[in-house]
Amino acid sequence: MEFKDNQAIYLQIANRFFENILKREWLSGDKIPSIRDMAVEFEVNPNTTMRTFNYLQDKGIIYNKRGIGYFLADDGLEKTIALKKEQFVEEELPVFLRTMKLLGLSLEDLKAYAAKYEGPSIN
Repeated sequence: MEFKDNQAIYLQIANRFFENILKREWLSGDKIPSIRDMAVEFEVNPNTTMRTFNYLQDKGIIYNKRGIGYFLADDGLEKTIALKKEQFVEEELPVFLRTMKLLGLSLEDLKAYAAKYEGPSIN
């Protein structure tokens, strides 16, 4: 995995976890790969991966069954969606809206682009 310099590696790994959850590759109650397996997959120190697991556990997205491993919480999908929405609104949306304003784009323009790409309608 190629890591960016502008964000901590453990958070970039967490984003990959979020992606798996949002794509429904991991469902509520599913056992997720171990810390060691994830460290090998991402080619990072296991301590970095452990930091990711601690972060996700603190957010209530995963939980640990002692001696068995980590699992996606029953409400892990909902908590992931809420967290990612909050991050989007606080971090990405302001930049997006500023860029729209600088380029003179309106919400109507976005609707036209969305229709062109057959994406979900924007209301």
